[in-house]
Amino acid sequence: MSALFLTLEGIDGAGKSSHLDALERLLREQGRTVVRTREPGGTPLAETLRGLILDQPTDPLTESLLVFAARRDHIVRVIQPALDAGHTVLCDRFTDATFAYQGSGRGFDPGVLARLERWVQAGQGAAADDGGAPLLQPDLTLWFDLPPEVAAARLADARVPDKFEAQPVAFFRRVADGYAQRAAAAPRFARIDAQQPREAVWQQIVDVLAARGVTR
Repeated sequence: MSALFLTLEGIDGAGKSSHLDALERLLREQGRTVVRTREPGGTPLAETLRGLILDQPTDPLTESLLVFAARRDHIVRVIQPALDAGHTVLCDRFTDATFAYQGSGRGFDPGVLARLERWVQAGQGAAADDGGAPLLQPDLTLWFDLPPEVAAARLADARVPDKFEAQPVAFFRRVADGYAQRAAAAPRFARIDAQQPREAVWQQIVDVLAARGVTR
């Protein structure tokens, strides 16, 4: 099978991570070799940076630089080698989360984020300012869309929250708007109504994968 880069996105509490095991199993049953990973994280360095991003107070620029530094190491060491080998990369969050959280949520300049995106995700042999270099982007993004108020109620019963999970509902409204803007601009997005019961959410995922030709 050809390589596939599949990401899951959504605000905290949307329930995307609860379907990762079943999704990985389904992809393997289709004969795919799956490399499952996450962002921030995925490599020893990126996991170290994840701890700083989620727990340490930072200004938006510092936070964004840490996120993209972790992403670059993740791409070079895990994602691109797996895709080059023809594998399926199943990733919990990618750059869409940065535009939603740091951009819309934190109010950071989307133009700066777009420049960092080009530096980090351009082909490894391309110059950072090469406007013609293709950017590494997911082939398919499952966007778990959930009203922020519902997500907040789910998070209230969760573990000790990190600095993002502890944000007020107004923050998550901005993040949700950021995801909606990204989805409207990219056909690779498939919206999943995450307010439905768990079984119905899973059926939406199955249907999307079939419709997009990922599964037979």
